[in-house]
Amino acid sequence: MSNPYIPNIAVIQGVREETPDTRTFRLKLREGEFTFTPGQFIELSVLGYGEAPFSVTSSPLNREYFEITVRKVGILTSALFKLGKGAMVGVRGPFGRGWPIEEMKGMNVLMIGGGIGIAPLKPVIEYILANRKDYGEVILLYGARTPSDIVYKRELEEWKNTIDVHLTVDRGDEKWKGRVGVVTVLFDEIEVDPKETYSIQCGPPIMMHFVTKKLVELGFSGDRIFLSLERLMKCGMGFCGHCTVSGRYVCKEGPVFSYREIKNFIETAI
Repeated sequence: MSNPYIPNIAVIQGVREETPDTRTFRLKLREGEFTFTPGQFIELSVLGYGEAPFSVTSSPLNREYFEITVRKVGILTSALFKLGKGAMVGVRGPFGRGWPIEEMKGMNVLMIGGGIGIAPLKPVIEYILANRKDYGEVILLYGARTPSDIVYKRELEEWKNTIDVHLTVDRGDEKWKGRVGVVTVLFDEIEVDPKETYSIQCGPPIMMHFVTKKLVELGFSGDRIFLSLERLMKCGMGFCGHCTVSGRYVCKEGPVFSYREIKNFIETAI
């Protein structure tokens, strides 16, 4: 986009329910192509309700449309959930620094997601699947609150054909036959070589705190651990100061950071 302050118009091409409170919206710009790097985000606006940041969740190789996965949590997302195919929204971006997909080439990749935090990881997975020979072993650890809260159920089944997928839930139900517990219990099921592996993660702050602690215990260096701090963002351009942590703007300098960059933040980022 030529002017980052002015939203472009995008048309909703489709809406897919992921969980009872989470939906994926497929969008297409009315004019021009949309390109992004996995891990970047957009600012989406609904007329009369304001705007909010959302990670782009589709493959970066598809320029015909792009997707965002949204959990219904407030006024703007409630308004968005009332819109269907053919409705128009505003889009600014993409913004921010994404995952180190080039740096990770030739290495193993360990991805850890919690809840809706799997959304920023999805474009990385799809990029790796399209360039599978460029990466080593790829492992996904994903945890959700309950089986019904698992996002991308269809995609997870497809991904299992190409990468190593491990799932857990905090609370199971009568049909659940998998692991029960927080996402860190899944480390018991895998073996990784920290010297040959990059780790990327996104999820609730408490999850990332304990996942990072576990990775450090396993021997991962701070420059091999990457996290998305997207939850802190608001305006996307460093004006509102909502995402400022120790003088750094998450929306402009992130949302993806290495652990080496953030471990000495004065405020608790994770």
